[in-house]
Amino acid sequence: MDLSTLLLFSMPGGPELIIIVLVLVLLFGGRKIPELMKGLGQGMKEFKKARNEVNSDNKNKDKENKESIDNTGN
Repeated sequence: MDLSTLLLFSMPGGPELIIIVLVLVLLFGGRKIPELMKGLGQGMKEFKKARNEVNSDNKNKDKENKESIDNTGN
């Protein structure tokens, strides 16, 4: 991988983040940004909750399958 490709896909640094924040303030205004962040936080919270539910469901199914195999093996 050459240097130009590496620089193209690197994470934004300090100056880039400042520019992004300024563009967001210009687009949405100072009052709308907290509402957007609140919505983003709630979305992340719901995503984590759903992920945890799926993980616990998978663990319960695995446990039931193991118990079923153990009972048929006896």
